[in-house]
Amino acid sequence: MERLFRGIFLACFIVILAGCIGEEYDFTPPAVTLNDSSSLKNLAELVEVNIDWRGEEGEPLTKETEDVFAFAKEQTPVSISSGQKVDIEFDSQDFAVEELEVSMWKQDVEMKSDVMDGRSFYFPEEKGEYVIVLDLRSDRGKAQYVGNAVVE
Repeated sequence: MERLFRGIFLACFIVILAGCIGEEYDFTPPAVTLNDSSSLKNLAELVEVNIDWRGEEGEPLTKETEDVFAFAKEQTPVSISSGQKVDIEFDSQDFAVEELEVSMWKQDVEMKSDVMDGRSFYFPEEKGEYVIVLDLRSDRGKAQYVGNAVVE
């Protein structure tokens, strides 16, 4: 009887261990989504523009966009309520966030947004069209994302 229990235990241990080994990790920069804090509704997906990231086995992943603002203005604008609180969501997080900054640009004027609790910020009260710039610095490298928003 003891041999049976040992056999069952060994079989369970092997199945559990195999599950851990079979995991796959995504070493690319994450996709970034802005969600409404109150309803968790998806408001906008930001687009990667500049990347300096270490991928799988330290392989470098790079992307460079020369005119970030022109590229951002080409994106479909999303409507946001003035003063609305939004959450920053990553589709994966196989990295440690070292710094997360959000800037709003209205014409040539930059307004830095305070990122609270590491993942939330407020849109400006002033209505108008804004370019959103999100800068992520992590233990795997840097990534910059942009979007286009109309604050109403």
